This record gives sequence, structure tokens and C-alpha cells, in this order.
Amino acid sequence: MVRSLSSLYLYSYLALLAGAIVVANLLTLRDDAHHPDDVLTVLYLLLASALLNLPRVRLDRGYLSLTGVAIGAAAILMNPLDATLTGLGMALGHAGRGFRVVLSNAASYAAIAWVSALMASYFRFDNTIPLIPRLITLFTFDVANLSLIAVGLSFPSGESVLKVVRHNLTPSFGLALVYFNLASLLISYVLDGTLLGYLLATIVCILALALTDTIAGRRVRRVLEDELSDADRHLFHSRAVEGVVHNLRNHVANALGYLREIDSRRLDPVDRESFETATAAANDAVTVLRELSQGATPRVTFATEPVDLNELVTRAVGMARPRARTKEVQLAVHERPDQVNVRADPLLMREVITNLLNNAIDAVSQGGRVETTTGKRGNGWPYFSIADNGPGVSDEQRHRLFEPHFTTKEGGTGLGLFMSYGIVREHQGQLLFEGNRRGAVFTVILPPFSG
Repeated sequence: MVRSLSSLYLYSYLALLAGAIVVANLLTLRDDAHHPDDVLTVLYLLLASALLNLPRVRLDRGYLSLTGVAIGAAAILMNPLDATLTGLGMALGHAGRGFRVVLSNAASYAAIAWVSALMASYFRFDNTIPLIPRLITLFTFDVANLSLIAVGLSFPSGESVLKVVRHNLTPSFGLALVYFNLASLLISYVLDGTLLGYLLATIVCILALALTDTIAGRRVRRVLEDELSDADRHLFHSRAVEGVVHNLRNHVANALGYLREIDSRRLDPVDRESFETATAAANDAVTVLRELSQGATPRVTFATEPVDLNELVTRAVGMARPRARTKEVQLAVHERPDQVNVRADPLLMREVITNLLNNAIDAVSQGGRVETTTGKRGNGWPYFSIADNGPGVSDEQRHRLFEPHFTTKEGGTGLGLFMSYGIVREHQGQLLFEGNRRGAVFTVILPPFSG
């Protein structure tokens, strides 16, 4: 019901935005006729808007796309109608990602382009715009971009607009805006309708793509290094734990064997109490050793039928709600509309989800928020992620997350993440930490069910 309402609100917002853009362009149509744009320039920026949206770099929250470079330049150079067309062109780069994504981006960036171009039109004299008005136009583009996209994201996430803005105002996002504005400003000067102008503008776009590819490469290398480091540490600790557990279980089994041969009824009360304490301690030791053994090498029994991640996550979140209510923590679930089938052991995978949910609930403060999302990666592999708005993880803690007995929780055992990592590894999947100091995000990627 909640998901249906959020979709209804989102589509209503997009319909209202699209209607407003149509009316706004009709109102400015007469002024647009007095400022006709070069057809080749319009087509060039329209194509650039679509192509620059194809490469995307994942940031701490969301993705970095270069389409703002073309739309920002279009807002400076073109009348509101042609700028709107350029904003619509960026949606072509989202083709294949679903109707809602295409519609959301088309409506939002068409509105952003129109508002920015309208601002530029007030400063245009004899088809020229001074430097300061160009900067004001780009600032308008940034404000409109952040505002309208934040409103669109607030419906599916359930967060307030201000909260979405705060989450996105990261150093990476700020650097991206400066980078976009400089590139847009440069293109607005060199794109003068001549062959040399198109060549120089293309060079700027290529340099932008090269820089984006460098940023993407650095991020991929960093992620791979973290994954390799996590895998190496977990393998090292797993082997160490397996050897220690094997030896200790033999010794504790011998001790329990001798304790069971003692008839406690023949002991006096003081000795009987000591005997029962020793037996209980030995049984606790066996339980801990068994948990450690399962965490190091979990026994995975794959279900013969496909396991739906949506169903697993929904059940796990339902079981976590009593724990969340004690801290007034909001639990949000964003499911992929269709089934997300994986090859998994449902019991063990539900244990992983529960561990991650409990950790997230414990990490946030009173009245915090925990979001669970299911979906598919670009390669088609299903995933689920659990994000919280807690204090996040420091760099030092990041490199010890999956070690046994490492915990930041008071009274924690430090075995939850260690065991979860082992379970996911046995599923031939990945357990990744993708958060920062503004919140933790753990993502589990699993192989799809192939039948």
C-alpha cells in the first residue's frame, strides 16, 4: 500500500511538472521566436546531452552523470524552448532502464533547462551574455537541479526533501557541480556555430569523459582493493578459526565426557554447584565453538526452487520491527516490482539479512532510519542493500569490519558480520560495504537462479 501511494505521488508530481513545462513554453513561445537558435547547435547539444548521460560513476550516494555539461551550456546559449528539448534529450541516455527512470529524468531536466534558460534570457543583449550573467545562469541550474531532483527522490525514499538534499551535498557532489559549471562555461564560449567551435566543444566533452573514466577507474580500483582485502582477511581468520576450533572442540569434548561420568547426586551441595557451573561453562564453550565453526565454513543447502529476495527481505524486516520500535527507528523497504530470484539457502540468507538489519538498527540514534532495497545490478545479478543514517564507519573500522570479534557495539560479540561474510562467500556472492561517515550501507550481491 505504501509503495503504491509513493508511486502515485511520484507520477502525480511528474505529470504536474510536465504540464507546467508545456504551459511555460507556450507562454514564452513568442519571445523564443525573436531569438531563434542555430539548428546545428541545437542538434549538437541535444546529441551531446544524450551521449554524455551514458557513462555514469557511482558516488557515495547516487551517480555522477556528465549530461549537466551539455544542458548548462544549452541554458546559456539557447532560448527556453530549445533548452527544454536539450533537457529532454538526456532521457535518451536512460533508455532501457525502465519507464519511470526515463520519465523522471525527462520531466525534471526539461524543467531545469527551461528555468535556467529563462534566467539567461533576461541578460541576453544582441545575442551576447557577459561572464557574470553566465555564472548566475549556471548557479540557477545548480539550484534547480538539486531542488527538483530532491523532490523527485523524496517520494520513493519516503524522506523529506531537506533530508535528501543533506544526503546529496557531499564533497564529491560539490566537486562535480564545480566541474560541470566550468565545462559548461567553456563550451558556451567556444560553441559559436563554426567548425572550429564544434571541434573545440567536442574536445571539452572528450576531456570530460576522460576525467570521468579516470574517476570511475579509481573508484573501481578502490572497491576491488577493499573487496580483495576483505576476502584475504576473512580467509586468514577463517583458516585460523578452523584450526583453533578443531583443537579446542576436542579438548572441551573430553572435558564434557569426564563431567558426564560424574554422578552429581553423590556430591555435597557446594561441590554440586561447582560441578553444574563447570558443566554449563563447558556447554557454553561448545556453543561458541560451533558458532565460530559455522561462521568460518557455513554449511549451505541450496533450495531446489528459486528464492525470491523480496520475500526474504520482507520477512526479515517484519521480524526486526519489534527491535526497531524500542528505538522508534523507521524501517523502509524499497522492493523491485518484479521477482528477484536467487540461488540461495533461505535460512542462512535470512540470517544474513537479520544480522545486517540488527546492526543497522543498533547503529542509528533514537528515531533514526534504516532502508532496505532490492534490485538487480547492471550485469543482471540480484542484490539487496541495507542503509542507515547512523554515524557511519571510520577508515580504521572499515578495514576491520569482517574480522571475528571486532565490534563497535557495547555488548556485541563481533561475530555477526564475520559469519554473514562467510555465508555470502559460500553462496558465491559478495558482501560489500558501500557507506561513508554519514551512514553505513551494506550490499549483498547473489548469483541469479538459472534453473
